[in-house]
Amino acid sequence: MTDTPETPEVPETPAEPVPAAEPTPAERTAASVGPWASATEAYDLLTVDVPAEHWIEALTAARDVLGLAFLDWLSAVDDLDRGFAVCAHLAAVGGPGGVRRLLLRTRVPREKAELPTAVGVYAGAAWHERETLEMFGIGFTGHPHPVTLLLPDGFEGHPLRKDFVLAARVAKDWPGAKEPGESADHGGPARRKMQPAGVPDPNEWGPLKGTLPPVAERPARGAARAGAARTGAAAGVDRPRRTRSVEAGSASQAEAPPGAGATPADAPPVRADRPRRTRSVGEGSVSQAAEPAEPPEAPRRTARTQSSDAPWHAPVPAHDEQPEQPEQPEQPEQPEQPERPQQPEQQPEKQDGDSA
Repeated sequence: MTDTPETPEVPETPAEPVPAAEPTPAERTAASVGPWASATEAYDLLTVDVPAEHWIEALTAARDVLGLAFLDWLSAVDDLDRGFAVCAHLAAVGGPGGVRRLLLRTRVPREKAELPTAVGVYAGAAWHERETLEMFGIGFTGHPHPVTLLLPDGFEGHPLRKDFVLAARVAKDWPGAKEPGESADHGGPARRKMQPAGVPDPNEWGPLKGTLPPVAERPARGAARAGAARTGAAAGVDRPRRTRSVEAGSASQAEAPPGAGATPADAPPVRADRPRRTRSVGEGSVSQAAEPAEPPEAPRRTARTQSSDAPWHAPVPAHDEQPEQPEQPEQPEQPEQPERPQQPEQQPEKQDGDSA
């Protein structure tokens, strides 16, 4: 056997490390707030989401690390099943490059809507937290003065929650609850009124609860037609399917007797009780007799009265109007001739023999 020479092994070159991608401004901002923060940017606004347990820590980092020392507003959004989204709009003013803004957001459950107060970080949050407590029912533990701000004492409910009942619309009908043409005193059965969002049935909620008669719901149109079809089938009555075309007309219309008039093969069928119109709109109906055309009357001229007591019957101008003559072109002015110098008067010479 012939020994084959072994090929020397080529040492593998280590792969060059792939440089890591540079973080985006949103990622850098989230890292500055905390490792548990995530950031997104939309519509030129940077939003940082943080857990509810790190709410005060995130506010402190935004103020001290990012330099956002101004609290613009603090409020909430009702997301129904997802709870409430509490948002704080922060800004940095007075620095170079204009105003820097940031929306810090967290989420609290609907059953236990509570957050620690942010008054220790931003003193101006006290007013906003009081309003959020009234409008959404979100409590802020540690608030120095959690009293009512906008609503009267004894008000029940939170108006900005999406499940809040509009009690004023129950006591007074919504303007759009009536259909066009309906009125309160029409006397006939009314259609079931559509209730707007947030307005319950007055027979189920409000001062008139349980005192109103139930409103009979109308069956759907499809269900009504199906019920009528079932009733007819049960009675043994079945409507025959229409087999005549539109040109043939209804089955109750009598057909023209054969030979009444011959029509060309390509002419459309004509109804026997209504012959086809052969006159135009301008010619009018057949029953209208053609009237001879009369020549147009000449305009009458008002006779001039001979009385001077009523000159307004036939007013005439006070003087005869003469037609305007066309303007003649102006002739160029002739240059003025220089004045001739006056010659002195000659005295007659005295002759011999004349005496003074």
